[in-house]
Amino acid sequence: MSERIWTAALVVIGDEILSGRTQDKNVAQLASWLNVQGIRLAEVRVVPDVQDAIVEAVNALRVRNDYLFTTGGIGPTHDDITVDAIAVALGVSVVVHPQARAVLERHYETRGGLTDARLRMARVPEGADLIANRMSGAPGIRWGNVFILAGVPHITAGMLDALTGTLEGGLPVLSRTVGAWVAESEIAEMLGETERAHPGVSIGSYPFFREGKTGANFVVRATDAALVDRVVEALLGGLRAAGREPIEGGI
Repeated sequence: MSERIWTAALVVIGDEILSGRTQDKNVAQLASWLNVQGIRLAEVRVVPDVQDAIVEAVNALRVRNDYLFTTGGIGPTHDDITVDAIAVALGVSVVVHPQARAVLERHYETRGGLTDARLRMARVPEGADLIANRMSGAPGIRWGNVFILAGVPHITAGMLDALTGTLEGGLPVLSRTVGAWVAESEIAEMLGETERAHPGVSIGSYPFFREGKTGANFVVRATDAALVDRVVEALLGGLRAAGREPIEGGI
């Protein structure tokens, strides 16, 4: 019997994508993240900020795939209608998630407080769990096999990071970390080339500023231990060639 292939779909939500004002980067990002975990991105649909269009897309794609991801439309403004539309699609009401509210209260404590607009980002379809967001406070949302993510690519990346290794059907994801006192921009090209040369691997780059210096940790992930090891060796060599001494295990 052939091994079952687990699939996912993506609904990209936003008028700004359809108008061309914003270029979507999340299709490639999600596809790469899923590939590393042995799950295939089977289809993508781009829809406007219109409730009926979101409901139709969500209900069509979630039933014929193991997972459905959405990006966009979960911010604090009146046209961020993704949560409401998905709640309609799921046949549940919208509630303020107490944990999301607490996260936002902490995040905005020194940023002008939790306004009514900001509180919108704590609203979830009833019965949902949260997806951690270290970048901007407002969490992502999980309801069954539906994952509701932010549209801003670096925030989406953080939410995907929080989900790594948690999806059933995906293979166990292995990881190793390499750190260096280097500006991410200095070696971005080397990182990209290394990732492209090793299909099935993702390299997460996590810059920081510490002790008055700029550094970054690079997390290599794949389901194949030998592949992880090869990519780590390539990174070690690339960093040394750039005149930066790498630190295995991270900084």
